[in-house]
Amino acid sequence: MSLNEAALADRLAVVTGATSDIGRAICYGLLEQGANVILADLDEDKLNALRDEFFGIGVKVHIQAGDLSSQADVETLMALAAELGGVDILVNNAGGGVIKPFLEHTPETLEATVNRNLWTALWCCWSAIPQMKKKQFGRIINIGADSVRNGLASHAAYNAAKGGVHGLTTGLAREFAPDNITVNTVAPCAVQTAILDEFLEKNPETAAKFLSVIPMGRAAKTSEVASMVSYLAGDDAAFVTGQVISVNGGSTML
Repeated sequence: MSLNEAALADRLAVVTGATSDIGRAICYGLLEQGANVILADLDEDKLNALRDEFFGIGVKVHIQAGDLSSQADVETLMALAAELGGVDILVNNAGGGVIKPFLEHTPETLEATVNRNLWTALWCCWSAIPQMKKKQFGRIINIGADSVRNGLASHAAYNAAKGGVHGLTTGLAREFAPDNITVNTVAPCAVQTAILDEFLEKNPETAAKFLSVIPMGRAAKTSEVASMVSYLAGDDAAFVTGQVISVNGGSTML
């Protein structure tokens, strides 16, 4: 398939948390489908390295560094998107919680968990939706967490933030469906990332609890999460909105 024939050709995607392992896989999946992508994250050096990694795929890759829990930094990001024709696809992947028993949290770690996971999504949606309304097209894909559903150990604060993202999804989906904007959440369980590897090494007993709830007996591959994001970004998912879709190896089931 040539890029001109690709499913997401001429679409502009903004991916937050782009330099994380999951973010990288999401970006790669969207780029393979022909989208132009703005890589957004905190660390400009990592963004430059990721842009270099993607160089030569044949589509346009842009970067924007900033703290996406800050309204001002999000406005700068979306101003870049507007200059490039307006955002079509927003993937709210920025996040990362402090995973520990609830009473071991400090005010700082609680605030950081909410800022990273909920405020990033709120500000990005608030700033991107006007561009989508103007185009009468939009795909918002939030990265949630299966732990919101299964009450995973040591995840209470993280679940509070990600649960907010799940609630944001349904509210926005109903409100903006008339504007041809779909809003969905992809909710993974444990995912094979460098962060999980480090956690497994430092907290083997707690990590074993995380994996024990997954009937398939393993963490998800980043590509398995990214493939669901790519599906929701495409035309085949035009009638899917307001959903929290688990990519979880069966750790929760309907």
